[in-house]
Amino acid sequence: MFLERFIQYIKFEKRYSPHTVSAYQSDLDQFFKFLNEPEQTVTSPAEITYQHIRNWMVHLMGEMTARSVNRKIATLRKYFKFLLREGLITDNPTSKIQSPKNVKHLPVVVEDEKLNAMLNSEEVFGDDFEGTRDKLVLEILFGTGIRLAELVGLKEQDINIYDGTMKVLGKRNKERIVPINHELKILLEKYIELKKKSDFHNNSLTLIVTNKGSDVYPKFIYLIVHKYLSYISTQNKKSPHVLRHTFATSLLNRGADLNAIKELLGHANLSATQVYTHNSVERLKSIYKQAHPKA
Repeated sequence: MFLERFIQYIKFEKRYSPHTVSAYQSDLDQFFKFLNEPEQTVTSPAEITYQHIRNWMVHLMGEMTARSVNRKIATLRKYFKFLLREGLITDNPTSKIQSPKNVKHLPVVVEDEKLNAMLNSEEVFGDDFEGTRDKLVLEILFGTGIRLAELVGLKEQDINIYDGTMKVLGKRNKERIVPINHELKILLEKYIELKKKSDFHNNSLTLIVTNKGSDVYPKFIYLIVHKYLSYISTQNKKSPHVLRHTFATSLLNRGADLNAIKELLGHANLSATQVYTHNSVERLKSIYKQAHPKA
């Protein structure tokens, strides 16, 4: 099915991130597995029709959200566009596909006051390497709004303590500079010093490492965030992305310009940032109800 050629294309020509490449490969593996079921008779990409893709969509809609289905359909669009460009097919079966409508949900956030109180508490985080690292993970995610994958890929050389900035490699390998606050600068200096004293033998250049000095991975960061957010929140979602949402919402609630937030988050389009205005409107409604005599 020319999968390997496609993966090489998005990895080296398009320079997609390892996370994106992995997601594309997983989506296509699932699709080909569906096509290999007994009732299917597909042996080459040229035999894949609109109906095959439509049947897969119906199958997926019974298992996941419209948002997840749309992401997988986007993978197929990119794949068939590549095959068409390479002359491996003559018709694109995704051209007639209509994506299911996404149900828009407001971003899930935690109360920044509770989060700040926890981060400032001397009783929550240990003073050793592990405690300092865990606190640093939360401080970076909440203090800069960077993505999980961006944090995992962060190197020590990306931190400029003197300038108070952090160089972040975002989606499509696009770099951006994000400011870091004074408390985060102090914590970074402490953490890097503890990391050096730990004398890890592998000398990882990655900023955040495990207790043994190895490079961290997404699940590792997720477990840290989930653990500490459980102290202050009972909501189901306690992921690193919740801290990204909280970062953006906190800035917007305090009067930050939407375009500035867009740049800090590394969004390609303002429409992706505008979702946070809904949370701000809900906050205004709450204030109105509490303060206005006619409310």
